[in-house]
Amino acid sequence: MQIVRSLDAYHADADLLLTIGVFDGVHIGHRAVLDHLRAQRAPGVRSAALTFESHPLVFLHPGHAPKALTSVDEKINLLDGCGLDVLFLLPFDERIQQLDAQAFLEDVLIRQLRTRLLVVGDNWRFGKERTGDVTLAKAVLAPAGCAFEVQSLLLRDGQRVSSSRIRELIEQRQFVQADELLGSPFTLHGIVRGGEGRGHVLGFPTANLELPPAKLVPPPGVYAATARHDGVDFAAVVSIGDKPTFGGHDMAVEAYLLDFDKSIYGEQLALRGWRFLRKQQRFPDAAALVAQMKRDVHASRQT
Repeated sequence: MQIVRSLDAYHADADLLLTIGVFDGVHIGHRAVLDHLRAQRAPGVRSAALTFESHPLVFLHPGHAPKALTSVDEKINLLDGCGLDVLFLLPFDERIQQLDAQAFLEDVLIRQLRTRLLVVGDNWRFGKERTGDVTLAKAVLAPAGCAFEVQSLLLRDGQRVSSSRIRELIEQRQFVQADELLGSPFTLHGIVRGGEGRGHVLGFPTANLELPPAKLVPPPGVYAATARHDGVDFAAVVSIGDKPTFGGHDMAVEAYLLDFDKSIYGEQLALRGWRFLRKQQRFPDAAALVAQMKRDVHASRQT
């Protein structure tokens, strides 16, 4: 998959079948659209998606953007797995914000990218002040020889499949349902960083995961999960919270890998397959916490 991070750097040498969106989570609704594009490929024609490095609201309304189901790297890997030929991964900035809607269709999609099919959702808005919509797109693209299709959101159990719905499921700890709509497990990928070392003292050395600030994290609590390190899976107990027994401060994601005794500071770790065990709580002392941690480990082996 070719990754293009600037439209100015792209030199079209083939027609494009294109879809545009945020693609947070690359869920089963997104994948249905991408499958539709791939099915229409022909010699000399490429399938492509145009998306952004971060949610547009990060630029438009700082502090009000939803947490991301997927980091940039996760999104790239998932889209690559969908068989795309080209990924336009652009920064959402003032240049994008101020782009005239009709100029975007005529100058960017038709002339610059050689788009011959555009597939979008029925609520697609684009251009300066979001003045562009599917009505304008159809009116401009069809005479220019670009087919235009509007795809309604996929339905599951009578509800639309959307990134916002999946976020709600994760925030409600309904991980099985979230994974079904994602089409792949909701995963936290991060680098293991040094912590306070308290886990070693307590007999439960944990891997402290450093995550992208924009990444969605499950609610505070203790979970059973599957940890993957260097291509190998391990059962794990994961604590998400502010360590209330020891005074409570910044939120942390700490994973205790069962039957594992390696030092992995600075290395990648991925957590998936979440099962809720209990809420975060404050214990009277370290001994009480250790006793509960032993019960957590036992519970995780039973799930």
